[in-house]
Amino acid sequence: MTILCIETSTQVCSAAVTIGGIPIAERVCREGANHAQMLPVFVEELLAEVRSKGLKIEAVALSAGPGSYTGLRIGTSTAKGICYGLDVPLIPVPTLQVLCVAAVSTAPVERRDIYLCPMIDARRMEVYTAVYDAYLQEVLPVQAKVVEDGGWLPEGEVYYFGDGAAQCQEVLGADSFHFIGDIVPEAKYMGVIAEQGKALSGTEIAYYEPFYLKEFVAAPSHVKGLQ
Repeated sequence: MTILCIETSTQVCSAAVTIGGIPIAERVCREGANHAQMLPVFVEELLAEVRSKGLKIEAVALSAGPGSYTGLRIGTSTAKGICYGLDVPLIPVPTLQVLCVAAVSTAPVERRDIYLCPMIDARRMEVYTAVYDAYLQEVLPVQAKVVEDGGWLPEGEVYYFGDGAAQCQEVLGADSFHFIGDIVPEAKYMGVIAEQGKALSGTEIAYYEPFYLKEFVAAPSHVKGLQ
């Protein structure tokens, strides 16, 4: 299946086209929170590239969260618009699973008796996290957590990564915990998960909301009369 993948859950904005889970084209911006400006450009370029190759987008995969509230909103609205415009289904993909695929693709681990612990910065010393086995089967559910020690993690070799992981190195200092740096969720890693995902259509797309996990809390205003 030819899938347009969109990932906007962190400071990195990316889009890619995959066929059978394998990326054939991608666009990435790592320059901070400018998703609203870059994502439409990426999508337009990728759709033009797909057409030039005589291909047709059959579905849109969306990184579903948890992650940045604003980033998820931008990705969701863009994905919905494309689905309606091309009359194709929407496939939500769990962001923490995308991080796992990124980790094992960047730093392959040959052993299969290990655990994967993706972490996304959730601010206020929290991370969005979960634990999966080597086959992406959930071991511990998705949660927002202040990591104070490793007692909540399963016994065995645990690999942790993501933009929230670096701050946990001091408290996860045991030999069984392994930090992998510079791992971010990117659209090119989504296709392999999307191929197995549940496709939404029609009103399911209209009512779809990303997985925020926590309610958005606006920063207090510093303008007199708006506090």
